Order: sequence, then structure tokens, then C-alpha cells
Amino acid sequence: MCGIIGFVGRQEAAPILLDGLAQMEYRGYDSAGIAVRGPEKGLQVMKSKGRLQALSDLTHQGADLTGPLGIGHTRWATHGEPNDVNAHPHVSENGKIALVHNGIIENYLEIKEQLMNHGVTFTSDTDSEVVAQLLEYHYNECGSMTEAVGRCLRRIEGAYALGIICADYPNAIIAARKDAPLILGFGENENFIASDVTAILKHTRDVIYMNDGEIAVLTADSIDVFDDELTPLNREHSYVDWDAEAAEKGGYPHFMFKEILEQPEAIRKTVSPRVRGGRVVLDDIALTADYARRISRIYMIACGSAYYAGMVEKYVWETLLRRPVEVVLASEFRYCQPLVDENTFVIAISQSGETLDTMAALREAKRLGGRTLAVCNVVGSSIAREADDVLYTWAGPEIAVATSKGYSTQLAALDLVGLYLADLLGTVEKAEYDAILTELQALPDKMQQYLEHYEETQYYASRYFNHNSIFFIGRNLDFAMGLEGSLKLKEISYIHSEAYASGELKHGTISLIEPGTLVVALGTHAPLFDKAMSNVVEVKARGATVLAVTTDSLRESMEKTADAVISIPETHQLLQPSLGIVPLQLFAYYVALQRGCDIDKPRNLAKSVTVE
Repeated sequence: MCGIIGFVGRQEAAPILLDGLAQMEYRGYDSAGIAVRGPEKGLQVMKSKGRLQALSDLTHQGADLTGPLGIGHTRWATHGEPNDVNAHPHVSENGKIALVHNGIIENYLEIKEQLMNHGVTFTSDTDSEVVAQLLEYHYNECGSMTEAVGRCLRRIEGAYALGIICADYPNAIIAARKDAPLILGFGENENFIASDVTAILKHTRDVIYMNDGEIAVLTADSIDVFDDELTPLNREHSYVDWDAEAAEKGGYPHFMFKEILEQPEAIRKTVSPRVRGGRVVLDDIALTADYARRISRIYMIACGSAYYAGMVEKYVWETLLRRPVEVVLASEFRYCQPLVDENTFVIAISQSGETLDTMAALREAKRLGGRTLAVCNVVGSSIAREADDVLYTWAGPEIAVATSKGYSTQLAALDLVGLYLADLLGTVEKAEYDAILTELQALPDKMQQYLEHYEETQYYASRYFNHNSIFFIGRNLDFAMGLEGSLKLKEISYIHSEAYASGELKHGTISLIEPGTLVVALGTHAPLFDKAMSNVVEVKARGATVLAVTTDSLRESMEKTADAVISIPETHQLLQPSLGIVPLQLFAYYVALQRGCDIDKPRNLAKSVTVE
């Protein structure tokens, strides 16, 4: 993994490939490369470790590779260290076939050993090169590139999105996918493949989201799609309707900063279309009162920030629905023998809709008979298509690796579903329902209110950025919010950071507190504020420096004990994390800025994790 682009048309391919890769830099990568097929120079491959600029300089902005057909890739290392040899594209031994690959080939060692027994020599440490060499083996057998691809795909196991070109086929790209995203883009006298729509948005908005097991053959004039038996398919097209400018910085120093500031509008887009006449209306979800009454267990499955959104919503949903909610890491879900049956409601949460662990967990839940709902941002993504129902967050493109508006809109979307189900079940009083819904609609304005006066957060980041270990503590919803706040900080500043339930301090964690340790104390949950204050006193007594986050009405009380206080507007207590997370995001951002970190592209991280 991580980014794939392919072009076939009438123009020079290399500059288009480099620009497409530049649009996907946000996904995270450690090397880049392109392969171009031209009428005079044949198959030309250039690749380089490091940033895309190194490849651009190496190829003189693509001028050194000529031809109207090519593929490109930005790699995030999984098999083999980041270097020029392990970078994509990979080329077969005879130099005729080049390919780019996202995903993991699980049986690559077995195939590699078989090919080596046939005299094939390998140059890289990657699983991806095995596919290139296996393609050459089958191509030599059958003489047809499409047939060779079909044979190859029947041999390999695991996840893949593939872009393939062959010196003997000067006018065609072959694409294939399984468990990794790949898009087909339709242009005028030119066509594209990409792992992310942002890579081709300058050229087309007419796309097909490939399904698992499909193969496509692209020329400048056509795209033909086949199933895994090479039977032609008639696939429905989709239109990408969001503004291309949304994927640009627009004068902001970083995408992350821009996306933090976009959160009020993103939440408004998530909530407003789904509230009519003072009620939550979910037109696209077929949840009935009869089904709601039959729900005996609810799972929320997710990874990373989406998992922490689920942790917040566990408190919200159990309060509203009086049903047990279990939040499970998607990477663990299918291995823990989950208790799923027809009365189990399973919510898969993923910003990209392509997170492989979440996809696998969703499939396991469906196999066991559970009812599934996807909450995601990307229309047409794999998780959205495979779930029984989908609720899109409508956050718009999120470019920074560290999510902000993706997380916030997941909270808002899940709040809507929770209210909707509570209404069906009759487990929430009308006055309470109305109060929560009113405050949910008011969240954008209250968030904007804080964002217009966040200077104190920036100031405290400049005071505390030199700490090397930071602890977040809180109770109930504050604990759940702290998990995401801590993750944001460690993701982009590389500071060791952990979040704990405050009540657990005395069960071991407090031994880590020493004079000068920075503790971020969260006290926005009013019902437990006094207990939160007791924990602040505990860490202060051990010499900790305390930065507190609380509400405007509780600020004066918090200032009596904490060393520094950030306050946010009041909202309904179940929604307070939606406001409380914003200063934590900004604190992480400004700490990382002070430390000189690459905020939008933190080391070792990728935006869409399509491997296990």
C-alpha cells in the first residue's frame, strides 16, 4: 500500500501520474515510483525512496519518461524496508510486465519458492514482486495477458488492488481488486485507475468503484469490466459531487488545521438533512420499531479514532437505549468468537470505508446472522456497499492522516442513530429527546464559538510542548474523549501519551506520576466533576502539572486546583465530548507544530489502512 494511479490516453502519462500521486501524499508513504510505456523507449521505470519530490526531480518532472500509458505508486512499507529496490512498480524478470499493488499477498512465500524452483530470480523483499513474476510465468504459458491475470488471481491469497501494464500491450492497463479500494475513472479520450478519487478529480468525476473479484481492461477509448471468470459485466457508474477545492489547503498552513476549523460545517451537513419536524429522520435506513425491540446486543466495531468514537457512543447509547453496547477493536472481533445472532445489531465505523480489519469484522458479523450498519464518509466504499445499511457522515474529503472532522461527524451520526432507536423503543422521555436534538443541532454554532477564541489552547501548547510523557485522565464520557485526545497527540507529535479512567489512578498508574509530569485532566462531565477534582488533587500531590479542560460554568471551580484551564461552551452532557475534543485536537496540533513535526504526514502512519 498506499496510493495507486494509472493513466491511458493521448497525453504524456508521466506528469499526470506524478500529479495524481501528489494528490495522495496525505495517505502516508515512504517511497514512490512510476512506469510508463512509450512507442519509442518501451517500458520505462523510475522509483525512489523518500518523498515524491525526489522522484519528480529524478525524472525531471516526468519529462524523462515518455508515452501515453503508465502506472504510479506511493508505498507504505509492509514487506521489506523502505528503499529504491522495494519501491513500486515491480517489474517481471524479462522486463515486460510492470505492476503496482496495494494490500498483502498472504501466500507469497509459497509462490516465491515455487517460482525460484523454476529458476526465477527475485530482486526485492516484497510480496508484490511475487505477483509480477507469477504473471510473467503464466503469460509465457498462455500468451494472453488477461488470461494470465485471471490465472494469477486464482493462485494468490490475500488483499490486492493491482495496476498492470505489459510491453506487448502498448495501449492497455489491466486492473484488479480484492479487499483493497480501486476506482475506474472515465475521461474524454483518456481513462484512469486510482486508489483514491482525489488522484483523478482534476480529470473526471465519472467513476466506477470496483467490486471484489473484478478485473478491468482500460484503453484510451474504453473500460471493460469482467468478473473473475472473465465474463463481461455491466457496472453502474457513480458521480463524484464534492468540490475539488475541498481537497486543497486553501491558504491554511496544514490540512489538519483546516479540517479542525471545518468541523462546525461538517457536523451541520451530517445532522441538518436528517432532522425534520423536530424528529430524527433516517430515510435510507430500514430500522423498524419491531426490529429495535428484538435487539438484544449491540456491537460497535472499528479501529483507531473510529474505535474511540464508539467508546464515546457506548455511554450515549446505553443511556438512551438501555441495551448493552460492546465496543470491539475490529482487528480482534473475528478472532474472539463474538456472540452474534439475528438479534444482534452491529455498527461498523470507518472514515474511509476501506479499513481492512473493519471490513473483515463486518463480514464475520454478517456470516453469523447479525444486522449491520456502516457509518462512514466515503460514498461507494467497500464497507458502505457490504453493510445492510449505511449512514454517510458527509464530512467531505479529509486529507490529514490524523482525523478530526471524520471523528466528529462519526459522533454526530451515531448520536442521530441512538436518538432514532431510543424514539422507536420509547426509552427516552420526550423532553429529554427534544433537549438532546436541540443541542445536537446547536453543536456547530457552539463549536464555532470556541474556535473563534482558541488562543489559550495555542498558548498552553507553547508552554508544555517539551514534555516527553503526558497522561490524560477523566471519568465516564471524559475518559472516552481522552482516549481520542491522547491518540491525536501521540500521532502527530510523537510524544508518549496515555489516557486513563481517573478512578484507575490508584490501581497502578499513579506510580508513573512524578514532579513535572504533565497531566491533562478532563472535567466536562458535570455529574462526576467533584470526583474528577479529587483525582486532580491526587496527581497534584505527586508533583504533576495539570492542564484541565472543562466547561465555562465549571471553569472557576477548576481554576482553584489546576495549573492551567481551557474551557468550552456548555451543551447536553451526552454531547459534551463533541465540543471537548476540539481543544484537544488543537493542543495536539500546536504541540506538534512547536516540535517541528510533519503534521499532515506523521511518520509510519497511513490514512487508509488496507492491510491487517
